[in-house]
Amino acid sequence: MVAISVLDLVPVVEGEGPRDALLKSIDLVRHAETLGYKRYWVAEHHNMVGIASAATSVVIGQLAAATSTMRIGAGGIMLPNHAPLVIAEQFGTLEALFPGRIDLGLGRAPGTDQMTLRALRRSPMSADSFPQDVLELQALFAPAGPNQAIRAVPGEGLNVPLWILGSSLFGAQLAAELGLPYSFASHFAPDALMQALAVYRERFKPSEQLAAPYAMPGINVVAAETDAEARHLATSLQQRFVGMVRGERGKLQPPIDDIEAYWSPAEKAHVSQMLRYAFIGSPETLKRSLGAFIRETGADEIMITAPIFDHDKRKRSYELVAGIAAELGAAAG
Repeated sequence: MVAISVLDLVPVVEGEGPRDALLKSIDLVRHAETLGYKRYWVAEHHNMVGIASAATSVVIGQLAAATSTMRIGAGGIMLPNHAPLVIAEQFGTLEALFPGRIDLGLGRAPGTDQMTLRALRRSPMSADSFPQDVLELQALFAPAGPNQAIRAVPGEGLNVPLWILGSSLFGAQLAAELGLPYSFASHFAPDALMQALAVYRERFKPSEQLAAPYAMPGINVVAAETDAEARHLATSLQQRFVGMVRGERGKLQPPIDDIEAYWSPAEKAHVSQMLRYAFIGSPETLKRSLGAFIRETGADEIMITAPIFDHDKRKRSYELVAGIAAELGAAAG
């Protein structure tokens, strides 16, 4: 059976603020745990009024405290924004408090724009040292050596599992070289998915953490009782991506009745390409479309995000997907 997990972008919806979004995420993570989802990740984004997970490790601590068995983690931490020692200490603290439940996904992008990157006091060239920073982080999580001058406390000896995240071949190559699990951001950057998975599997070198390649694509899934309702709910997601094309990054908008009147033909084409791996429909429809995706990619796990305006309908979407999880695994077999 293919494992299914949750990527929560902690969306701030129109008419509400970050506190509302964070409280909804705490409610959603409890719900996802009861539904049997394997892990629950939040991501680092800065200077975005529609996303409330900028202080990612703080959010993870709250989500982990609200649950008892589910793996909680970062999908991801944008490592160029931070000193590896600080991340080792933060996630070492989380692992010390919630042993065996913390994941650390690492990305190379800044998770923001260049002006905000300067506000973070990071150089635009910081991404160039990403492979070295990952190795430094691994060393900080390993048992301390004799006379080791720099130690992560908490952190050393905890071996927090690392993941490499990416939307290009670079991350696939690095994950393969280091023998780490790999998550591809096909929920917003689908173009290189199949090539990246092939490169990752072909070049994978076993490591202490992982004996064989393990790939987890991220996808958008909007499920509802009927295809028509799901398509209506998905217009919030489509509006968000139109906003990205227009350079407007606001809060998540309520669904609309006529998406065709909202976007231009050029915007529709662009957004439809970006959302190539958005799966929208009833459980019966999703059995076919998600099953085909799992067969096509050979995914070991899928991580789904559901940018749905209404919180109860978002919870229901995850319920419906959990209800067909076993059949998706069978379809992929």
